[in-house]
Amino acid sequence: MNVSTTVSNVARTPNAPTTAAPVFLWPGDEAVHDKGWWKAHQWLVLRRMSQLAILGLFLLGPLAGVWIVKGNLSSSLTLDVLPLTDPFALAQVLLTRHWPETAALVGAAIVIAFYALVGGRVFCAWVCPVNMVTDGASWLRRRLRITSGRAPRRDLRRWVLAAVLVASAVTGVTVWEWVNPVSLMHRAIIFGGITAWGGVLAVFLFDLLVAPRGWCGHVCPMGAAYQLLGHQSLLRVSAQHSSACNDCADCYAVCPESHIIPAPLKGKGGVTPLILSADCTNCGRCLDVCGKNVFVFTHRFDHRRD
Repeated sequence: MNVSTTVSNVARTPNAPTTAAPVFLWPGDEAVHDKGWWKAHQWLVLRRMSQLAILGLFLLGPLAGVWIVKGNLSSSLTLDVLPLTDPFALAQVLLTRHWPETAALVGAAIVIAFYALVGGRVFCAWVCPVNMVTDGASWLRRRLRITSGRAPRRDLRRWVLAAVLVASAVTGVTVWEWVNPVSLMHRAIIFGGITAWGGVLAVFLFDLLVAPRGWCGHVCPMGAAYQLLGHQSLLRVSAQHSSACNDCADCYAVCPESHIIPAPLKGKGGVTPLILSADCTNCGRCLDVCGKNVFVFTHRFDHRRD
């Protein structure tokens, strides 16, 4: 009997086992399939725990009378010992020609040192409560398959930063603190009110319908300030295992600053696998959704690539 005929007949046998390739509809589905739900969401869950814990500490005082932390993310005092001050808020105060208390200056120095080490925009991903709002808008855009809208120029946030500082100097008022969505969200949760919740809703709708990832990545001057603080930070994400990449593009889909991924991932022209852009928020979502574990957290001097 002809061997090729035999093989052909076997291939046509109805009972021959076949294996269908799994179909992945959403970013991260492949990671869940390959490494389980927790490994595909661990950094997202840890970020939400961090954001909610920090928010909860601020709310314990006014809502329950337990004053572990006094103040807000602009300026706070923890256990009546540790002062922390937002450097951007302090800059506005100084430009209004008011000299802050020594505790505020010490608090700003602590914050600057911390974010210079771990990355300025870690504030955006791990601390800022508005990030939960914008992440929610991004998730809903994907689910509703909304493709309309266009984000403004990425350097707009730096122009907004400069404009706020100039306005504070001219008016003698800390301009941003009047409209800061972070402060509005705190007020909305504690006191309620249409204005406060309206500001939070406006950010959500802006990211959902007008500009994808527009607020944090293109408009917010706080993000611009922390970006400048952490541009030489030690903590970095690296596409260290880029040889395992299967081009699923899930990392691009979930990254709030997806333009920072291609060069380190593909390594063209001998580019380091480190994501050195100050736009990176160290959110860890690329680590979560990559089923092949291409990305790792490391330090800025680790240039290894598999």
